[in-house]
Amino acid sequence: MLKVTGLHKSYRKRKVLTGVDLTVLPGSCVGIVGSNGCGKTTLLSILAGALKADRGSIMYRGREASGHPAVFAAEVAYVPQENPLMVELSAYDNLCLWYRGNKKEIQADLEHGAAAMLGVSEMLDRTVGKLSGGMKKRLSIACALSNHAPVLVMDEPGAALDLECKAAIRDYLKNYIAAGKTVILTSHELAELTLCDMMYVLKDGKLETIDSWDSETELIARFR
Repeated sequence: MLKVTGLHKSYRKRKVLTGVDLTVLPGSCVGIVGSNGCGKTTLLSILAGALKADRGSIMYRGREASGHPAVFAAEVAYVPQENPLMVELSAYDNLCLWYRGNKKEIQADLEHGAAAMLGVSEMLDRTVGKLSGGMKKRLSIACALSNHAPVLVMDEPGAALDLECKAAIRDYLKNYIAAGKTVILTSHELAELTLCDMMYVLKDGKLETIDSWDSETELIARFR
């Protein structure tokens, strides 16, 4: 279980998070929406350990993660909106660079793991700089999941991707959740948000529960 209590974050005098609380059970998909600049990326970066909160607690399976990088490394896989890949290297070299395991484990993953499900095996010899945005996103997810984390945090997973790639990523997420693991994502894609069994809007630095929404217009109205 993930339990977040009282997260605060400011950039100089601008308060971005002002007491975020969140509890997420295994096997859940949580969607976080909100207007541009409301702090969604900041929140996800903190949940993944890429950014430090000013104060607050993040508990993964009963272990405090704040101030303990090893807990984040074991519990969370993070896919940021901007891909972290080395564009001059091949897809396989990037996999080796970012993968948290040996070459035998990489090969197993390429045959029947996340990398295989995401189609990474088909692009191994290609230079990342020549891959499409969708291929880069698939490779980024495979690299992030190499720690076999129970929680996957994704910032705009379908942004700027073609329909085929968006569908492939959604299919992978469905399998990931069905295996009892947890997904936390931000998105402006309605198809991705339909995966979520819990929805929140980040507004005025706090999360507000969205119990139901029947249309895009109704959802956007919650941002205000």
